[in-house]
Amino acid sequence: MNTRTLVVTAAFACIGFTGLAQAADTTSSQAVPYHYGMPLHVAKVVSLTEPTTLDCKVVKADMKYIDTSGKPSEITYKKLSDACSLQN
Repeated sequence: MNTRTLVVTAAFACIGFTGLAQAADTTSSQAVPYHYGMPLHVAKVVSLTEPTTLDCKVVKADMKYIDTSGKPSEITYKKLSDACSLQN
């Protein structure tokens, strides 16, 4: 019984630390919409996300990146969905 309590407590502690790590990972910067000719100064791309769709259409995608000064930034842009590359 004592081991079971210890395991459950450890599991809840891990879940709590995971929540704190995710909360600390969020940045206060808002995603800026991209416009043609906008300088980005990307040093490293952190993630690229877009909504999943089976249709070939224009979707709004997000890019999180680290700029050349080391500051995390986020930008939104429009692109053709990945489904377009699967269609012949």
